[in-house]
Amino acid sequence: MPFKRLNNISGWIVFVIACTVFIITREATVSFWDCGEFIPCADKLQISHPPGAPLFILLGRIFIILFGGGWNAAVPNAHAAVQVNLLSAVSSGFTVLFLFWTITHLGKKLLVKNNDAISIDTKIAIIGAGVVGALAFAFSDSFWFSAVEGIVFGVSPLFISLIFWSILKWEDNADQPGADKWLIFIAYLIGLSIGVHLLSLLSIPAVVMTYYFRRYKYSLKGMAIAFLLACVITGVVQILIIQDVVKLIGWFELLFTNNLGLPFNFGSYFCLALIIAIIVFGIRWGIKKSNHFIQLGFLCFAFIMIGYSSYFMILIRANADPAINMQNVNNPIELVNYLDRSQYGSWPVFRGADITAKPTGTKNTGDVYYKNEKTGKYEVVGSKIDYDYDDADIHWFPRIWDTDNSQGHLDYYKAWLHLENGEAPTPADNIKWLAGYQFNWMYWRYFMWNYSGKQNDLQGLGDPRDGNWISGIPLLDNLRLGDQSKLPDSLKNNKAHTELFMLPFLLGILGMVFQWRKDKKGMATVFLLYFFTGIAIILYLNQAGPQPRERDYSYVGSFYAFAIWIGLGVLFLYDWAKKKLSGTLSASLASTICLLAVPVWMCSQEWKAHDRSMKTLARDSAEDYLNSCAKNAILFTVGDNDTYPLWYAQEVENIRPDVRVIVTSLLGTDWDINQLRRKINESDPIDISWTNDKYLGDNRNYIAYYDNGTVPKNSFVDLNELMKFIGANNKLPSQGSTDSIYYFPTHNFYIPINKEKELKDSANIPRISFTFPGNAIYKNSLMELNIIAANDWKRPIYFSSPPYDLGLNSSIRQDGLTYRLVPEKVVNDANEAGSVNTATMYTNLMTKFKFGGADKPNVYYDENGRRTLLGIRRIYATLGIALAVEGKKDSALKVLNYCAKMINPTTLAYGETSGQNSFHNAISMQYAYAYYLAGDNKSADQIADAVIKDCQQQLGYYESIPQESQGLYQQDQQAAATMIKQLQELRSQFEKSGK
Repeated sequence: MPFKRLNNISGWIVFVIACTVFIITREATVSFWDCGEFIPCADKLQISHPPGAPLFILLGRIFIILFGGGWNAAVPNAHAAVQVNLLSAVSSGFTVLFLFWTITHLGKKLLVKNNDAISIDTKIAIIGAGVVGALAFAFSDSFWFSAVEGIVFGVSPLFISLIFWSILKWEDNADQPGADKWLIFIAYLIGLSIGVHLLSLLSIPAVVMTYYFRRYKYSLKGMAIAFLLACVITGVVQILIIQDVVKLIGWFELLFTNNLGLPFNFGSYFCLALIIAIIVFGIRWGIKKSNHFIQLGFLCFAFIMIGYSSYFMILIRANADPAINMQNVNNPIELVNYLDRSQYGSWPVFRGADITAKPTGTKNTGDVYYKNEKTGKYEVVGSKIDYDYDDADIHWFPRIWDTDNSQGHLDYYKAWLHLENGEAPTPADNIKWLAGYQFNWMYWRYFMWNYSGKQNDLQGLGDPRDGNWISGIPLLDNLRLGDQSKLPDSLKNNKAHTELFMLPFLLGILGMVFQWRKDKKGMATVFLLYFFTGIAIILYLNQAGPQPRERDYSYVGSFYAFAIWIGLGVLFLYDWAKKKLSGTLSASLASTICLLAVPVWMCSQEWKAHDRSMKTLARDSAEDYLNSCAKNAILFTVGDNDTYPLWYAQEVENIRPDVRVIVTSLLGTDWDINQLRRKINESDPIDISWTNDKYLGDNRNYIAYYDNGTVPKNSFVDLNELMKFIGANNKLPSQGSTDSIYYFPTHNFYIPINKEKELKDSANIPRISFTFPGNAIYKNSLMELNIIAANDWKRPIYFSSPPYDLGLNSSIRQDGLTYRLVPEKVVNDANEAGSVNTATMYTNLMTKFKFGGADKPNVYYDENGRRTLLGIRRIYATLGIALAVEGKKDSALKVLNYCAKMINPTTLAYGETSGQNSFHNAISMQYAYAYYLAGDNKSADQIADAVIKDCQQQLGYYESIPQESQGLYQQDQQAAATMIKQLQELRSQFEKSGK
């Protein structure tokens, strides 16, 4: 069979294998994190968070239309999730296909010279290399994770693979007429990829270097110039095209609207016409001058812009006011802010201040505009602010820069580098952080997860117990991490524990060596792809720690590049073996052994942690949250995982569309507040006591406490009166500034329960009182209080977690997974019946709750999934305790037994080491206590035994590790010892009492 046909057929077979695996193992409905946002956006063409993914959303919509319909009888309305997951699976399959053809192209280049005839053994070796490398990447941990859920990271690697494959196709045909059509195609792919994720831009340097090596005679100087040009082109695309073109459109829009008095969008249309005219002129000029590079440059620019035009979808759909309309990008000015991610802040890359630098002032780096339909103008409503520092505090290459300690970043720097309070990091500390945390912990660890092995799925913070890479070779692992045989059983048996024995890694090293020997230019090109999609991201992002989640998905491009070398490693072994054996036997043995030792073994190890076909937890937990609320409720949520699944449930499956979900982290933005004022689905508009001029832009971003002497210390102020006070122009001069700020005069507030009851003595008005805990109220908390006051008990108000930040925790009562604001004081203790609405909670938990497939034995849930299930198990324990305290022990046992049935202990064990001070075992201990109170000592003892066993194993492990590492587990050690003691005392107490 001719090699070309064999290559094509083999590639499609690999594609079918990869696609089949991904489709079989894809998530049954929606996953956690951003999937719950992207899927409803694809289903109804809505707007996701900045910088957006319009092409991904459009592709998702196409898949929903083409392949829509029922899928899962248990979840009949989940077709949108299933099909967007299918988009990721099929896209990932195509990624593997183009990787296969890339490897076989490079392999042929190494083994076949001058168009010689290809022997049978060479064909076997090259195809074997493609199969091994492509499937090794397919079954790698990070890639497989994204391939089975509806996320942009399931599609973005396809653009990297297509771009790199295309430049190799150009390389094959570079001497033929019209070969540069491949370069124009690459430009179009780059433009398209912007609408999915910017990761593919980092393939540009490899494209430029391939072009240089093919068209020019090699020299060190020439290569250096080509490399610099590659970096410049990458920067031009990322900054000048993606951001500055939109800024230019925005500049014309402002000029024509505000200065020339023309209608909205006229300036944008003019600028677009101008850009088109420049492109046409440039192409014609290149033709007239017979300058191929000018023609090619303008054509590439044109096709990038054509691909980039997917962002028109954002503007079009934002103007339609969909339910999910992040940042309300309904005009070109707002599109600028949407694309530059200004709301996420900035960070230093080459120069900046470190953590001890004190700002000397602020500077305005741009204005924030509001599109005023009444005036027909864009009005300045705020400023983009950055800090100024003294020149002495500005350093080159600062790695230790983030002073925001809200997520523990400052404390983490100090702990990692052993810095005292106020101690300035030295240049050596910056390098230590770069090497130890950013390179080693945040890249190399992830890389080795994929090609060496993974210890467990606990999110690591730099300790030897959680989330490290391993090899599966005890001698190597024990030297780095301590005796792994002494880890608790729950960690040794963690389903994410994989032992690859470094075989993929070692084969990749052999492939690097082989390519270096045979083709140094090709090796340099692949290395650039590896470097820019891995190491360069680390240098650019300059990450602080700890991160809210593991970030391995960001570096899949570099894992892709290394998979090329894994494939070429087969050729190394073939080349070595044929010196002793026949060529056909050498090729067959090398291919077969590598196939079994690498991708087949990887698949067998990784399958158990990547099969999500029986999981519906994100979707079910969202339904549980919504069904914990009364009709027409308002539900305040906090983070991604208690918000995005709820959006999915409401928008895709039409579950409880009467509940208005309000995200407190977005509530500090005027566009989100404005959207609350309109009806969404079956939820009526939210009452807000202020007109929008009170909160537009920067207005009332920050309200400071100031005692103006008008409010007695121990008195409480009506929350409605506070809103009137803050809404008026009551300002306080800021120290050292001509500006002024709004303020609140007391921490003590009350919410009237019956405002219309006329009583002369205001002290007798029924109310709930609370004390705000902070000396500043930021806009999101301020609007939360405003909504609570303006609601006036018309709609039930719930919180996904207790509102400690507002001081309202003494007036909340659990109805399920949510906490309801009630018009009375209740005891805020989960062990007391006063904080649990037992009747409502019993109905919700026993008739409405679902468990995401946890009733099935041995279903794998990662750390985040286990945390969600633990939250469900906890509320069953809470209800069981409350019922037992009320004397309803039979009902308590029904609750506890039902949960024990629906959350199978083989799926979520009672005794298990967790990464949060034994959070897992603490909830199990609460569950055991509930059983003791309910009178089932046998079940309680079984749970207690499981927890005690795990805690004892933890203590044994902590004692076995080196003394210098034991301090990392001091809190866990104390928690484990305390739990053992408490459970033993609890058991003894109930045995003696006979209860």
